[in-house]
Amino acid sequence: MTEPDRHWFEDIADHVGPAYLRYSFTMGTEQEVAFLVELLGLEPGMRVLDVGCGPGRHAMALARRGIEVLGVDISERFVEVAVEVADREGLSDLARFERADARAMQGDPRFDATVTAEPGFDAAISLCQGAFGLGGPPDVGDPQNLGADTAVLAGIGAALRPGGRCAVSAFSSYFQVRWLEETDTFDAAGGVNHERTELLDSEGARAEADLWTTCYTPRELRMVAERSGLVVDHIWSVTPGGYDMTPPTIDTHEFLLVARTPT
Repeated sequence: MTEPDRHWFEDIADHVGPAYLRYSFTMGTEQEVAFLVELLGLEPGMRVLDVGCGPGRHAMALARRGIEVLGVDISERFVEVAVEVADREGLSDLARFERADARAMQGDPRFDATVTAEPGFDAAISLCQGAFGLGGPPDVGDPQNLGADTAVLAGIGAALRPGGRCAVSAFSSYFQVRWLEETDTFDAAGGVNHERTELLDSEGARAEADLWTTCYTPRELRMVAERSGLVVDHIWSVTPGGYDMTPPTIDTHEFLLVARTPT
C-alpha cells in the first residue's frame, strides 16, 4: 500500500499528540455521539468508518456502545494515541485505527466496498474538520477549492453499503467571517480561513502553527456532496457538544451534513 504524502496537519498532530483531548471543543464528544447514534440508527454490531478520527474520541465513544469502528487519520501520531486508548480500555476488538489519506479512500481495498470482499460500512462520520475541510491553502490549480473535499466525500460514499448514511461537519463561512479574529485571514474566493496560532503539547511546550480550514455555506455543502454522488437528507447548524436539528443559521460554528448513498 502506498504511503500517503505528508499532510500539513501532521506537524500539528505530532506536536499536540494526546494534549488534543484536553481542548475544550472535545468535551462535547458524548453528546455528539449520542445524537449521531440515534440519528444514524446505529446499534451494537454495526460497522462505522470514522474518517479523520484524530486520537479516536468519537470512535471510542461508539465502541463503548458495542459498535465496531474503523478510524482512519493522516497523522501517524494520532493513530498511535487512539490505539493506546483502545488498548487501555480493552476495546481494541471493536475500535481499530489505521493511517490513511482520506482523499484517497476510493479504490483502496481497506475501505472501498466496491473492491473489498467485505460488505460496506453501515455508516460513516467525519467530524470537527478531521479530514473534510483540511485541504490546505488555496490552490491555483483548484480555483474553486473543492478537489480535496470532493475526494473525501467520494471516498466515504464508496465505503458505505447501498443506503448507508454519513454525518460530516463543516465549518461555517458565515460564522467565520462574522467573528473574524485579528490572527485570521479569510480567502473569499476559495473559502479558506488561515489562522496563525499557538499550540501546547502534553508538557505545556508551545509551538507556532498555521491552520488552514475550508469553510462552507449550506448551499456549497449540498453542492459538493451531490457532486460526490451522495444524496443529501439534511444540513443543520451545530456547535461542538450541541448537536441538534437546528435549521442553518449564521450564528453557529459548524454545519452538519447528513447524507446517504443511493440504494
